[in-house]
Amino acid sequence: MSRPHAHSPRRMRLSLWVGMAIAAMCSGAYSQSASTTWPVTPEQRETASQVAQAGVPLSELAPNAPDSHTVVRGDTLWDISKIFLRSPWRWPELWGMNLEQIKNPHLIYPGQVLSLVKVGDRAVLRVAQPVGTSGAEPAGTVKLSPRVRVETLDNGAIPSIPMHLIAPFLNEAVVFSTDELVTAPRIVASQEGRVLLSRGETAYVRGDLKGNRDFRVFRNTVPLKDPDTGEVLGYEARYVGTAEFVRDGGVQATLDGKSAQIVPATFKMTSIRQEAGVGDRLAPVPQSDYAAYVPHAPSQPIKGRIVSIYGEAISAGQNQIITLNRGARDGMERGHVMSLWRDGAMVVDTTDRSRPLMKLPDERIGTIFVFRVFDRVSYALILESGDPVKPGDRFSQP
Repeated sequence: MSRPHAHSPRRMRLSLWVGMAIAAMCSGAYSQSASTTWPVTPEQRETASQVAQAGVPLSELAPNAPDSHTVVRGDTLWDISKIFLRSPWRWPELWGMNLEQIKNPHLIYPGQVLSLVKVGDRAVLRVAQPVGTSGAEPAGTVKLSPRVRVETLDNGAIPSIPMHLIAPFLNEAVVFSTDELVTAPRIVASQEGRVLLSRGETAYVRGDLKGNRDFRVFRNTVPLKDPDTGEVLGYEARYVGTAEFVRDGGVQATLDGKSAQIVPATFKMTSIRQEAGVGDRLAPVPQSDYAAYVPHAPSQPIKGRIVSIYGEAISAGQNQIITLNRGARDGMERGHVMSLWRDGAMVVDTTDRSRPLMKLPDERIGTIFVFRVFDRVSYALILESGDPVKPGDRFSQP
């Protein structure tokens, strides 16, 4: 596999971890109650200690690294980390640039000013005095203007990646190990015989509700097949919307008492991604998980292929969702950052009289962020892509 040259415009710029370390320098004026949310390994702490106050070589800076950057609305750690450094895996060292200021290496807030200080052949990142503070205040005191503060997480920190892009998929994108929706509760009729149901309309449901009241509604499942082996890895359910339990059903006797009648349960459609209809299946709504993500490299080599583009598209680009043929059993974890590769084409050397067949080098075409992991498949967000991403394209650890 041939990797792009270090100075190629497509070089790996996964500096999210750097952003997390940058954030650490800015967290001293805030409550540290969130510190346990973001684990710091002993190895990372040891690395930070080793390089404390030393900075990083100038060669590690991004080619156009600015002297300073003010964190603004819409920034993510991914964006900020790309601004300063070219290497993604050295955030513990950046943390060590100013270990005394660092209370938590995984937090950053809108309104903070990050200043790059170069001394000799090394660089150090400091927290400059934000706009709105006075010289009389103690060094390190940070005040945020209400105009720029963004409450994207409970503690006010900005997200690692654009959470609004993946938040819907935390509940909507579901892969079942078996085709269990076949036996799930189903919509059997609609109010006044309507063919399609919109938000607020009534649906009648049969099946075992198991005491649940809030449900997601899915259309028929689609098998996800491994591009290499053809094996079914799981069943992806097409999300329709949500429905809320209104009234139970059952079996009741007729007026003459000589026979029984089936009475379905009554549901109200509470949200709609696409109109629901008879035959759609219900699954309980799981507990929402909007915990922040800690991006990291896989601890062991992982490689595989893209199974599909979510939404049945032929190809995908930045900020779209893809399905991978590796899951928890393969060592995949939420937060893994991976490289996307396209196999080099087979071409004939027309300049050689013997016209030999050649395989062109594999090319890295993008970066993905794994945000949801099932047993044998995972969902990932395309963070960067230089070319259209297609099913069958490969991924590996950076």
